[in-house]
Amino acid sequence: MDPKEKPQDTAPEEENLKPEADNEPQAAEETPEEQQAPEKTPLELAEEKAAEYLAMAQRVQADFENFRRRNESVRADSFAEGKRDVAAAMLPVLDNLERAAEAAENSADEALKNGVGLVLKQMNEVYRKLNVTAIDRQGEQFDPNLENAILQGTADEGEPGTVCQVLQKGYMMGDRVLRHAMVKVVPE
Repeated sequence: MDPKEKPQDTAPEEENLKPEADNEPQAAEETPEEQQAPEKTPLELAEEKAAEYLAMAQRVQADFENFRRRNESVRADSFAEGKRDVAAAMLPVLDNLERAAEAAENSADEALKNGVGLVLKQMNEVYRKLNVTAIDRQGEQFDPNLENAILQGTADEGEPGTVCQVLQKGYMMGDRVLRHAMVKVVPE
């Protein structure tokens, strides 16, 4: 071989001569806290895991309790809304019973008077149990939250801005209006 020529075997050997540390990935440098912290025992690791599971269980329990309360509130609101809807739907029946009672008063038939009177009394008792009250504000200042003014009266029918006649009774259930009263109002 010519001394000027290099053997071909040496190049691959030179590549293999690189330090092994360069071929391995570099380990992440540890923070000072990690260098000083001793390794945890299996008992300490288990205690940490138990504390984590306890905190998770407490969060789940609190979430469930909030869900239960919220669900109970929604159920109660829905039930109350259903009662209001039924009470409002039965108001025309009450109106007709009152008209029938007035008509029966003019009748000579005592059985008719008593029958209609008892049914009206029973209906009023049911509404009383449901906390339904009539809106009766004749002579008081007109309130658009409780009444619908459908007619105007004259100045000689009362004070300006007051209800001078109730044409159809309004009803409330607690503090909620089931039906606004239809009234005649003295203009201001």
